[in-house]
Amino acid sequence: MISTQIDPPSKISTKQRMLWTERISMKDIVLIPGSSVESLRSLIRGLSTPFTPGQSVGIKLHWGEKANESFLHPRYAREIVRWLQKTGCRPFVFDTTVLYSGGRRTGTDSLNTAKEHGYTEEYLGCPVRIGDGQDGREIIELPGGYRHFQSVQAAAIVHKADGFVIFSHFKGHLESSFGGAIKNISMGMASRAQKQRMHADSHPILNAKRCNRCGLCAEVCPTGAAVLPPEGNPVYDLEACIGCSQCIALCPQLALKIFWDTDIAAFQERLVETAAAIWRVIASKTIIVNALIRIVAECDCLPGSHPIIAEDFGFVGGHHPVTVDEASIRQTGAEPFDHAHAHIPWRRQFSYAREIGFAR
Repeated sequence: MISTQIDPPSKISTKQRMLWTERISMKDIVLIPGSSVESLRSLIRGLSTPFTPGQSVGIKLHWGEKANESFLHPRYAREIVRWLQKTGCRPFVFDTTVLYSGGRRTGTDSLNTAKEHGYTEEYLGCPVRIGDGQDGREIIELPGGYRHFQSVQAAAIVHKADGFVIFSHFKGHLESSFGGAIKNISMGMASRAQKQRMHADSHPILNAKRCNRCGLCAEVCPTGAAVLPPEGNPVYDLEACIGCSQCIALCPQLALKIFWDTDIAAFQERLVETAAAIWRVIASKTIIVNALIRIVAECDCLPGSHPIIAEDFGFVGGHHPVTVDEASIRQTGAEPFDHAHAHIPWRRQFSYAREIGFAR
């Protein structure tokens, strides 16, 4: 159960104070308003933890794609590092390699991007690692037994660390409408092959009237599936396409939309199944923290600046990703995400989590 010992900060709005008091009625959830390091410190001190001195604890986070401007400042991760060190644990920060081109496809590229964004061992006071290895090949196979996945591939770090803090920037996402703890575990701790399996049914479809032949889609495609011929519109080899959706997300003319081979709800289900399989392994040794600050329309995996769609609500913590994500939506409301990404059935994540026994 949550603690009610901590007093709310004095300089908060009436609305934030109402949200603060609401936390005492939410089972196993702590909500601390404010975007400061002090607010995060109050939250993590109010959470019960499974960690014991001497254990290695991985802080799973997203240090942002190269040239992204909305990622969380590393001062927040440093605060978690310092807290863990005070408890006698040995923390480290990590992320995994990705499908698409850019600054995080390989371990080397990703660590360079982390450094550019301030996520260094010198600043954080702990190692910065790649959870699936420099080449993305340090992976394990986990049992699934679900509708979409009989097994799930995950980063080997799942078995190597003694515990985890899942620290997620809560914001919008092109395919799941919002990204929080569920997605940070699922897409964030999956192998590259598992990431592709989750994306398998999404492909680009071109609105030729909008296209100006800039060629960016061909430039960013990691498999060469997008080609800009000498004349005419870009063409897309759907057999070669891995469904990463980078061309769609980065098109400056908004000329590309997602075409789903199956119901878009299937992507939500795959996301949940992958998270559920990983959660079976890490549940007893993990705490969850969502940062509801700088809530932008798109994921930190995209370069550039993205519009803010909701005010800051502070930090939400707990011991289950579904519970913490639901509490986060409860604070922001559904409207920002429904408006930013209309027709994405994100609520299916929560209903399906209960159907498969991932959440109560």
